[in-house]
Amino acid sequence: MSTQHTQRTTLVTGGAGFIGSHLVRRLLERGDRVTVIDDLSTGLRENLAGLDEARLVVHEATVSRALPGLDPDAFDEIYHLAAAVGVRLVIERPIHTIETNVHETSAVLEFAAARGTPLLIASTSEVYGKSAKTPFCEDDDVVYGPTIYSRWSYACSKAIDEYLALAYHAQRGLPVVIVRFFNTVGPRQVGEYGMVLPRFVSAALRNETIEVYGDGRQSRCFCDVRDVVRVLPAMPGNPRCVGRVFNLGSDRPITIRELAELVKGTLESASEIVTVPYDQAFGAGFDDLRERRPDLSRIREATGFQPQIGLVQTIRDLAEDIRQREVPLETGG
Repeated sequence: MSTQHTQRTTLVTGGAGFIGSHLVRRLLERGDRVTVIDDLSTGLRENLAGLDEARLVVHEATVSRALPGLDPDAFDEIYHLAAAVGVRLVIERPIHTIETNVHETSAVLEFAAARGTPLLIASTSEVYGKSAKTPFCEDDDVVYGPTIYSRWSYACSKAIDEYLALAYHAQRGLPVVIVRFFNTVGPRQVGEYGMVLPRFVSAALRNETIEVYGDGRQSRCFCDVRDVVRVLPAMPGNPRCVGRVFNLGSDRPITIRELAELVKGTLESASEIVTVPYDQAFGAGFDDLRERRPDLSRIREATGFQPQIGLVQTIRDLAEDIRQREVPLETGG
């Protein structure tokens, strides 16, 4: 049945976060009524400022605490983006990371399964671990480091989320879609939890030292959040997507040293670029992979996805966002 003229009601967990807030805006632009659950541990209420309050309800609570007060019949789609995020947060708070990712996802799955509501679950490229194969395909084997290093607890917890979601699909027929984000970047992203691009941009704007962790030759693929959220609403309930896992991001790699140089040049910064050993930045035993690049064949075939916003534009827009957040605007008379 067509929903072209029917207003959807959607639930977004983690909707005050970086990706979540962009998705909420996209859904409101589509005409949805949106309910957000976010405990504001890493999200910000200001990320939702200026939105139509008549069509937006925000619950400042954890997912597992907010869901019992909601009616499963009330929602046409659910987007589960709430999670512990950021390398530094994962290393410093591993208990929080594991329990948040597993317990909250389990609660959302049970809630969605009560009425068979289409559900999109946000996963991560970290699930691939430190596999040396490139590019990463959704059905590739995964390789993790030893359990003595909390570095890999995030990847393992998100892998459990995927196993559980696919089990709900297989056993209970839940129409679930899993999306593995690859280094999503853009306005409203913050560097506090180890996110590399906002950390570089913030330093460059202040002409402070840009610290590149490791030797800088490791490469990643960065995709603008506005490209990412453009495709997400096309996936829940889509027969080409249901019961499947998808990589989502850009497949154009850049080394972290090159990224630092690009930020410095784009913003015409006087910052010095220095390298910092991993063990100095994150502690002993930190392990990382040299290249993280996705195979995007599956999502292109299912949705026609193609990134449109270049990295230079993303850097400029992120810089303007950081300026507005951190530098008081001067008022003249």
